Amino acid sequence: MVRPARKVNIVKKRTKPFVRVQSDRFKRVPTSWRRPVGIDSRTRRRFKGTRPHPKIGYGSNKNTRFLLPDGFRKFTVQNRKDLESLVMLNRTYAAEIAHNIGAKKRVELIERAKQLSIKVVNPDARIRSIEN
Repeated sequence: MVRPARKVNIVKKRTKPFVRVQSDRFKRVPTSWRRPVGIDSRTRRRFKGTRPHPKIGYGSNKNTRFLLPDGFRKFTVQNRKDLESLVMLNRTYAAEIAHNIGAKKRVELIERAKQLSIKVVNPDARIRSIEN
């Protein structure tokens, strides 16, 4: 099992999603964030007691941005050449096999990753557990 080069504690400033204005009042208004634009909108004018807006200050730490909980960063792999480009970086990046790769090629990539000691994020995808 490959371990990350260094395990850093990931701190998220906010984990709750930003909710769209009046999405709790009307079923037709979905919760996905949209910037309020009305001329009299209290939320747009950021009055006290209104919903928080997404701001640059909520951004993640540069060192831990895009890190997976196990300490690796994801790298999408489509073929053997992509996989072998991770040999020197196998303690920083973990391979994620692309969604459009078939089962036969997937098995080959997983075997090659084991030989090169590269972690694969999705090794069980599209592979049947019982093969006859």
